[in-house]
Amino acid sequence: MFFTSDNASGAAPEVMAALLQTNEGYTRGYGAEEQMARVTARLREVFEHPEAAVYLVPTGTVANSLALALYAQPWSAIFAHADAHIAQDECGAPEFYTNGAKLISVAGAHGKMTPETLTTALNRVGNGGVHGVQRGALSITNVTEAGTVYSAAEVAALTALAREQGLPSHLDGARFANALVATGATAAQMTWQAGVDVVSFGGTKNGCLGVEAVVIFDAKKAWEFELRRKRGGHLFSKHRFLSAQMEAYLQDDLWLRLAAQANAMGARLAQGLTANPDVTLRHPAPANMMFAEWSAGGHARLRAAGACYYDMPAPQGREAARLVTSFCTTPEDVDAFLAAF
Repeated sequence: MFFTSDNASGAAPEVMAALLQTNEGYTRGYGAEEQMARVTARLREVFEHPEAAVYLVPTGTVANSLALALYAQPWSAIFAHADAHIAQDECGAPEFYTNGAKLISVAGAHGKMTPETLTTALNRVGNGGVHGVQRGALSITNVTEAGTVYSAAEVAALTALAREQGLPSHLDGARFANALVATGATAAQMTWQAGVDVVSFGGTKNGCLGVEAVVIFDAKKAWEFELRRKRGGHLFSKHRFLSAQMEAYLQDDLWLRLAAQANAMGARLAQGLTANPDVTLRHPAPANMMFAEWSAGGHARLRAAGACYYDMPAPQGREAARLVTSFCTTPEDVDAFLAAF
């Protein structure tokens, strides 16, 4: 009954097997290994974009930060939801890698910006001439930090507003596979066809040991990314251990199957909880993360049974929790949690 985060799970067996296999023998390093060429070709197929530039890095923090550094100048503003991961959980890494770009919070219920809230934020920034930051880039998180998802149409509506201001758009896809499974969209529909310029394609939260792909749809930006990755200290010499993970992750759509399992267990948990009239969900939960609230006493019962999850602030007399399922969550895990509750 471990629901703290999907990154608390181990790696998928297929990924671990690929790591053991690639450990044998010798190969070139720094991304020149044969596996990386296959990863690039496969991600170009996944995104239906034959010219996409593909690079691997070990963490979501650096994937987001280096991607944003491609497009945001030090004197510019990056527009993101107030609860976005880049705003709340990156320890200032986006500001560090962009050499000072300012994060501007955008409001929106359930973790999602809307065209109206984004317009308000855009109108508030960039009017001060040399005295103020300039409009720089838009960053969208999907799945959001509230566990909700944007549809491809919602992404397109936001990027269209950004494009009117001449702004590029970044998509933080740490849980990208979960968002696709939840919406039924393709990778292309959710990204470049919806106006996204660069995406952080997550692997670590969905069955990889530690690898993320940065997919850039403007190939002219590729060389700059390579330089920034090296200068930032994230070009692996034994790069094959990143490539092997990503290749296994993409093989036979493993990435989508793992996300489908996580989402299915999320739905089972959400349905089981909300069957109790005392439980409310603070946000819709279409993917694998939910925020549940219940009367005092629930924590004690669950913790006594061995359940692990994060507490959240709640009104007096109530308790709240963030619950995240993963690819290795089982129906037995969910049912044991519900029985303990």
